[in-house]
Amino acid sequence: MMRALPRFAEWRRDALRTNLWAVPTLEVVAVIALFVGTYALDRAAYNGDLSLPSFVISGNPDAARQILTAIAAAVITVVGVVFSITIVTLTLASTQFGPRMLRNFIRDRGTQFTLGTFVATFVYAILALVSISPSSHGDFVPHLSITVTLGLVVLDLAVLIFFIHHIAKSIQLPEVIASIAGDLSKAIGAQVVSAGHDYFRERGLSPRELSSRMAESGGVITATKSGYLQFVNYDTLVDIGTRRSAVIRLLHRPGHFVVEGHPLATVLPAESVPDVTRSLERTHVIGPHRTLTQDLAFAIDQLVEIAIRALSPAVNDTFTAITCIDWLGDSLCKMGLRWNPTIVHRDGGGYIRVITAELSWNRFVQRAFEKIRQASRGMPAVMIRQLDALAKIKDCVTTDEQRQVLYDQAAMILRASLESVPEPADRADVQLSYDAVVRERDR
Repeated sequence: MMRALPRFAEWRRDALRTNLWAVPTLEVVAVIALFVGTYALDRAAYNGDLSLPSFVISGNPDAARQILTAIAAAVITVVGVVFSITIVTLTLASTQFGPRMLRNFIRDRGTQFTLGTFVATFVYAILALVSISPSSHGDFVPHLSITVTLGLVVLDLAVLIFFIHHIAKSIQLPEVIASIAGDLSKAIGAQVVSAGHDYFRERGLSPRELSSRMAESGGVITATKSGYLQFVNYDTLVDIGTRRSAVIRLLHRPGHFVVEGHPLATVLPAESVPDVTRSLERTHVIGPHRTLTQDLAFAIDQLVEIAIRALSPAVNDTFTAITCIDWLGDSLCKMGLRWNPTIVHRDGGGYIRVITAELSWNRFVQRAFEKIRQASRGMPAVMIRQLDALAKIKDCVTTDEQRQVLYDQAAMILRASLESVPEPADRADVQLSYDAVVRERDR
């Protein structure tokens, strides 16, 4: 069984990453600490306790105020202009990628670092500006802090150039698709359960027997709020079930939309419902959107959304759809080789405490191919690429049941080509790709 505590920490890190304030806040705290240090050195130099290097800028208080005021105004202006352009660019990009893609751009570390660097420079310049003050033996001017401010401006210029390159690269469609596929690949690797994690002891009733008893006499726990189920802490659920000698069957998996007042889980025995209900909220995170931590179907849906948008009559971008199909095939190959989800979670004694609602391999394949197939009627190039992807996935799966799902998808694509492709030569090309998928089955 996978340990849920690290997964919860991973979900928390992903939630913190999906905002534009965490990294800038850290950078602002860092420059405040930097200013405290440079201010102390400036005070020591002002009191004659040390001498500053020759490269440190010197000048009178009025010149220092003008320099710092100009830097602060310029930096905050650049922040406003650059990020206004960025928002416009991302808004236009979302019309092609889909509105859910904007969240991927918000998660981007380059964008967060750039925003934080400019804001941190502005804060440092303001701190240096307000530190200029009259004193007993002449006005205090933080010469070292002013020099550091100019150094931060030079750093800002380098970051600005990096950001322009980065944003121009990140909104290119192949980069977006590859980024989503990369996130999916990481999520697949995180959810793989190797055979070494299997229990040596299995006690008590089987999952089928427990599910049957729950249907007859189990108690129902209802959802207390509506939204998308983002994360389930299975370890805590196992502890809850163990303490109360209960079995909890989850009716929803991460990615499902939960409706307040509707069934969320069933519990056996039914007498445990009040105690389990009080603890269940600690194990379920429900929010306004889906996340990728435990919801692999979310990344597949993102790639499919880009593909069907590209295949719409308004866009008619066949090559983008083909790119999505290539990455979907790659992801399903990895899943076919390594996919082994945990359906039941047992306690230390080997008894089942949690039965999950997992998405099957069949549903992954259907989600990846069916909507694209429906949108690609009359497009032999897309059909051929789907069949090529199915042929590659077939080499990665290990069971006849998995292969049969692929054969079924190939048969549906072939029928769609026969019904929608008018050119006999194009239909013949589709037939050749179909034959490559089913050749092993026929042999």
